[in-house]
Amino acid sequence: MEPKKNIDGMDLVYSRPDTLIDTATHYCPGCGHGVAHRVIMEVIKEMNIQEQTIGVAPVGCSVFAYHYMNVDMQEAAHGRATAVATGIKRVLPDKFVYTYQGDGDLAAIGTSETIHTVNRGENILIVFVNNGVYGMTGGQMAPTTLPGMKTTTSPFGREILTMGHPLNITSLIAGLPGALFVTRQSVHTPAAVRKFKKAVRQSFEYQKLNKGTCFVEVVSNCPSGWKMTPVESNKWMEQNMFPMYPPGDLKLPPPGLN
Repeated sequence: MEPKKNIDGMDLVYSRPDTLIDTATHYCPGCGHGVAHRVIMEVIKEMNIQEQTIGVAPVGCSVFAYHYMNVDMQEAAHGRATAVATGIKRVLPDKFVYTYQGDGDLAAIGTSETIHTVNRGENILIVFVNNGVYGMTGGQMAPTTLPGMKTTTSPFGREILTMGHPLNITSLIAGLPGALFVTRQSVHTPAAVRKFKKAVRQSFEYQKLNKGTCFVEVVSNCPSGWKMTPVESNKWMEQNMFPMYPPGDLKLPPPGLN
């Protein structure tokens, strides 16, 4: 993309892709959702598949995706996005279909739908944003909440004895035979954004092959839910979330497909 001059005569090194709707953000300052939105829309623009792409988002912070993503979008009930995406892809197999879901949705209310979708090897991309809390509805404990992590429903910290262990849903997904490509990334640094973008591009390219499900987790922050500044939340994420949910590839396609 060629740099453009702004009114001050300075070179711009980027511009908003037309796949990303020009609107004010709904997200809290420092939230990773906005960056994830832009990256997905950049990939769709660069692949020239805007007219062939259908996104599905459920309830939660991810529901705002409809305000930003300039592609055909379908709303799903809480936790049911992968089931809806399955129906869309089977009826319209030539379309690029993806879901955009949070941890309270995908790893709690939608655990069954998620696991069975991947186990069947449905030819879709699942984008899973994991910030360890129910962000939109008040910061309650989620399946991915860390031990000792304080939330509005675990004010003294998550206790394993009574509240169970965190659910590492992406590791479970990687063990399913229908999973083609499973990776965990983040969007809190420029280098991390580039890796996430590569994973999204690979996932859409793999979808052309009809060989199984692609699953991309994004470990993100939630400054409001965590009661931290954006800078503090990113540092806390690196120090606490990454040991439990380390970024990197969990399952790669067979060598011939890379």
